[in-house]
Amino acid sequence: MMPIPPNPVAATVLGLAAIAALALVLPFLSKTIEENLEPFFLVLGAAAVTVSGLWRPSLIVEALKAPVMIGALPVGIFQVVLVVGLLIHYFNRPFCRAVLSFVHRLGPRMFVFSLIAVFGLLSSVMSVILAACLLSEIVAGLPMAKADKVRLIVVACFAAGLGACLTPLGEPLSTILVAKLAGAPYHAGFFFPFRHFGLYLVPGVFAFALAAAVKLGPRISMNRDEHVVEYPESLMAVVFRSVKVFAFIAGLVLLGEGFRPLIVWYFTRISPGALYWLNMVSAVLDNATLTAIEVGPAMTLPQITGIVMGLSIAGGMLIPGNIPNIVAAGRMKIGMKAWARVGIPIGLAAMAVYFIVLYIL
Repeated sequence: MMPIPPNPVAATVLGLAAIAALALVLPFLSKTIEENLEPFFLVLGAAAVTVSGLWRPSLIVEALKAPVMIGALPVGIFQVVLVVGLLIHYFNRPFCRAVLSFVHRLGPRMFVFSLIAVFGLLSSVMSVILAACLLSEIVAGLPMAKADKVRLIVVACFAAGLGACLTPLGEPLSTILVAKLAGAPYHAGFFFPFRHFGLYLVPGVFAFALAAAVKLGPRISMNRDEHVVEYPESLMAVVFRSVKVFAFIAGLVLLGEGFRPLIVWYFTRISPGALYWLNMVSAVLDNATLTAIEVGPAMTLPQITGIVMGLSIAGGMLIPGNIPNIVAAGRMKIGMKAWARVGIPIGLAAMAVYFIVLYIL
C-alpha cells in the first residue's frame, strides 16, 4: 500500500470531489449510465486512482482478484453469481414451484418474514454473496408487481448487509475488522463481531423482516392459478451479468483505493458521531476499504461500533454500496433511481434510529 502525504493536496481533493459528484449525480441524470453502472464505476475507479497517483502493479492484481477470490479461497462473487445463475437458468421451473409452495404453506406475511430473517442471519455464515444470489432469484419469481419486488429486495439487502457483519465469513467488512483488531487490546477472533455488535445487528435484521412482512407480504398474489412467468434470461445474459459484476467489484476496489487520501486526510480526524453520518459515503464506496482505513486498535469499542453500524446501514442506500445490492440489482434489472427511491428513505430512517440508540440513549 502506497503512503499518503500527511497534508491535503488541493488538486487531489478537488479531483476526487469532482469524481464523487459524478458518481452520485450522473446515474440519476443519464439513462445510459444508469443502465451501465458497472463500466461507469470501473472508469470512475480508474480515474480516482489516477488523480490520487496511487497506481501500482499490486493494485491492478488486487482489482482483478477481488471479484474471483474471497481471502485465499479461489471462489468469489463472479463464480457464485455465474453458478447460481446457471442453475436457476436450467432449473427455473422447479425452483419457482418450490418457492410458490412455501408461500402457500406459510402464508405471504410469514413467508416474507422468514425469507428476510433467515437469509439475513445466514449471510453471516454462508457468505452474503450466496445469500444475495438466492434472495434475488426467489424475489424475482414471486407473483407480485415489479415495484413491490424492488421494495422487497431492497429491504432484504439491508437485512443481509447487517447480518453479514456478524462473522468474518459474511463479508469483507467484518473480515478486515477482525484482522485489524486481532492484536491487543481486543484480540479479536471469529466471534468478536457477534459478541460486540450482535446486540445491534440481530434486532435490525428482525426489524427489517417484520416491516417487510407487514407492508409487502399482502402484495404477494395468493391465486393458485398464478403460473410461473417464463424465465426471461438467456444463457448469454446470465454469463454477461456475471462479467458485469466482475467489472463492478473491480471498479469499487479502484474507487476505494483512489479515495483513500481523502479519507485519511479528513475522516479519521472527526468525532465519532459526525463520522457515523459521514460514513454514508459507503453508499457509493467500498465499505471494506473504509473499515480498513478508519478502524484501529487505538479506538474505543463505542467508536468501532459506530463505524460498523454506520457503514453497514448506509451501504444499503444505493446499488454500489454493498455486494447484495449489486447482485440483486443486476439480476432484477433495477436502476439507480428505482433503488434510491426506496433505499435512501429506509437508510436515513435506520441511521436515525441507530444514532439515537448509539449516541443519545
